[in-house]
Amino acid sequence: MKITVIGRGKVGGGLAERWERAGHTVTRIGRDGGDASDADAILVAVPSGQIAGALGNVSGLAGKVTLAATNPFTGSDEKFESLTHQVKSIIGGPVAKAFNTNFADLYDRIDEQRARPSNLYAAEDGAREITERLSRDAGYDPVYVGGLEQAGVLERHLSRLLGPTAQAGLGRFFYRYAKPGEL
Repeated sequence: MKITVIGRGKVGGGLAERWERAGHTVTRIGRDGGDASDADAILVAVPSGQIAGALGNVSGLAGKVTLAATNPFTGSDEKFESLTHQVKSIIGGPVAKAFNTNFADLYDRIDEQRARPSNLYAAEDGAREITERLSRDAGYDPVYVGGLEQAGVLERHLSRLLGPTAQAGLGRFFYRYAKPGEL
């Protein structure tokens, strides 16, 4: 699969590396912009306050399946229900909120775990298959939490549960959601 990653930080850069190791062709785009015309999927991993500017510097985005990994640490546009809704308003294709509830500084430790960590995601139907495949190819088990209406819940999940848990002494951590008998 051809993936364009917009954002070269810990999340974008880390996922790009994992996907390349899984056999995908990844184009990395930073602030300077670029062309995503040949991409099968887009990952948006830029600070929340830079979504419009970053996407405005990239051509060939219209209608692409897009995964939004951005969290509202640097603000959000109040006109939108979530950052993922903002991304959808710009790109127009099927979108998913994914990879925003995992700690990027642990990407290099995923393969050491006895069980795959979970990756919570919310997605429109047209983005589910690609999101699940890219979750698995990054080393995670995808956990679908519902449609796009759940994107904001995942954004708030980080600040209301994951952040305080990490700060309370657990530090950066993996999580796993599983049915009884699967652990």
